Amino acid sequence: MAYRVRAADVRDLETVVSFTLAEAREAERLERDAEVVRRGVRRGLEDPSAASYWVVETDSGEVVGSVSVVREWSDWHAGHYWWIQSMFVTPPFRGQGLMPRLLGAVSAEARRHDAIELRLYVHQGNTPAIRAYERAGFSHAPYRVMRAATEPDCTASDEASDGHLERHSP
Repeated sequence: MAYRVRAADVRDLETVVSFTLAEAREAERLERDAEVVRRGVRRGLEDPSAASYWVVETDSGEVVGSVSVVREWSDWHAGHYWWIQSMFVTPPFRGQGLMPRLLGAVSAEARRHDAIELRLYVHQGNTPAIRAYERAGFSHAPYRVMRAATEPDCTASDEASDGHLERHSP
């Protein structure tokens, strides 16, 4: 079967939303609010400064995977790191080399934009994804992800069972 990777557009909104929700369930066992995810994906599809999306489709036009990227400016290197924000290939199409195809498209675009490197974070318990990223050429970095709340009623010590910050009403 032939596959094609292309930039996603707003016509791919519902497919990418469904992939993003499935990725959250599969990778971190989380249920996300579909409307919030829809707003987030739509923003990325409509505003390249927020995110960029690519999809992989079969020769019949069925979209079977997606990847998204956000950019982080580095004053140390005067360039952008490109962060893989999400990656999903539907289960029936896994093991067919689609993840490397998606990453190849992202990497080629990153080179065109003089990106410093590709980066990603992956949930520490998502061993299948970690192995897949290692096979794709990613290596472990000497960094630890940390976070802090941006609102006074939401603190890093108030973690919900899913590891995300909870907001508390006064």
